[in-house]
Amino acid sequence: MEFYIGCFLSIVVLGWWFLCKDSNLVEKKAGIPRGNSGWPFIGETLDFIAAGYTSRPVSFMEKRKSKYGKVFKTNILGTPVIVSTDPEVNKVVLQNQGNIFLPAYPKSIKELVGKSSILQINGSLHRRVHALLAGFLRSPQLKARITKDIETSVKGCLASWSTVYPNTINLQDEVKKITFPILVKVLLSVDAGEDLKVLQREFNEFIKGLICIPVKLPGTTLYKSLKAKEKMLKIVERIIAQKRKDGMKKTEVEKGPPNDAVDVLLGEEGNPNATQCLPLDFICHNMIEMIIPGEETTPTTITLAVKFLTDCPLALSNLREENMELKKQKAESDDEYAWTDYMSLAFTQNVINETLRLANIINAIWRKTEKDVEIKGHLIPRGWCVLASLTSVHMDEKYYDNPYQFNPWRWEKISVVNNNCFAPFGGGQRLCPGVEISRLEISIFLHHLVTGYSWVAEDDTIVYFPTVKMKRKLPIRVTPHNKLDSE
Repeated sequence: MEFYIGCFLSIVVLGWWFLCKDSNLVEKKAGIPRGNSGWPFIGETLDFIAAGYTSRPVSFMEKRKSKYGKVFKTNILGTPVIVSTDPEVNKVVLQNQGNIFLPAYPKSIKELVGKSSILQINGSLHRRVHALLAGFLRSPQLKARITKDIETSVKGCLASWSTVYPNTINLQDEVKKITFPILVKVLLSVDAGEDLKVLQREFNEFIKGLICIPVKLPGTTLYKSLKAKEKMLKIVERIIAQKRKDGMKKTEVEKGPPNDAVDVLLGEEGNPNATQCLPLDFICHNMIEMIIPGEETTPTTITLAVKFLTDCPLALSNLREENMELKKQKAESDDEYAWTDYMSLAFTQNVINETLRLANIINAIWRKTEKDVEIKGHLIPRGWCVLASLTSVHMDEKYYDNPYQFNPWRWEKISVVNNNCFAPFGGGQRLCPGVEISRLEISIFLHHLVTGYSWVAEDDTIVYFPTVKMKRKLPIRVTPHNKLDSE
């Protein structure tokens, strides 16, 4: 579950002072990486923030890496931090063997998600829940079933966008009309209707409090977000209680395979190998929290892919050629699309890989050490925070030629399997379980966009702070190919 939360943690400066209570360790302890602690209390916070507002937010890391090496120490709002730009060190942190590294979140996030969130729990319970969800979300059965739903949603939205021509639509906002219903269907089997409308409205209010001043007084952002979560919980609790009641009336044969993530977690009640059933309130809260990464990361990736393709006509031409060939094959055979068709589009997957690498939607993973740990000769003292910088690796010339250039062709020679230098979704025990569904959704969107429509995008720039997004939400004009032919 590293999507979105990982982005948010890159700006912990808004609430970081509450972490690492025991951070008054002696920084001259042997083995601690070299670096600069900056000014009293604020450390190097101002430089950290300033870099985030530039077109090269990784410049904060690059400057210090050139001076101190790939692993160095710094200080953000009084908290000592070890920063790693080394893919091998990052891998150790993400793998977290022995549960040495714990998730480190700002207070506002901890307030909103609660102690029992999959984002905060650790150890055997986390591994159990993560394995259950990952097994379901990666299953061919789910992909086969959800493909048709994604196609219907994508086609409907693209058709509606073309009707407003010559007016523009803001792509960054509009793609959420595709992704949110799909995500909620996968998690809760909620179809179009009042429940979906309320969930989407309240979720938009809920996420505003993920990064804010952690004050719960009436009228504050955090207070409003907590109230929005209460409204969402009422709907989710009702849905899950009904699903549990219906399930108890069925035999194991009648139940069949799980339809959604809730079915998977509720299914533990009948599992003789389960040491303990998952409480209903645990399931309810975690369903809401699982919306967070999927509902922000996938729309952002889609938006930036369109942006990069707009700026690279040759890549767009190659993408359209590949997808038109698949469309032609399907028209000739009269077969429906299968999820494997979309995932077999090699250049399309290269475009997605390059978008993820260049956009760095999850730019870093933050952890806190439970005890002293040494990695490649670098000592990380107990209680210190660790920042595994994914962006620094993705934008390093050592691993990628011309790293600031959008070049999907580079992936013809690079494998994404077991590649320590490519970790757009984090990694290890907390690798987002919905990675493959996200890729499928992006692939389906790009296919139907480039084979059925053309677009003109207005000038826009990428903003990297506090999270990655388009400054103007990428206004575009969408035109169906049949309209262009008639003209």
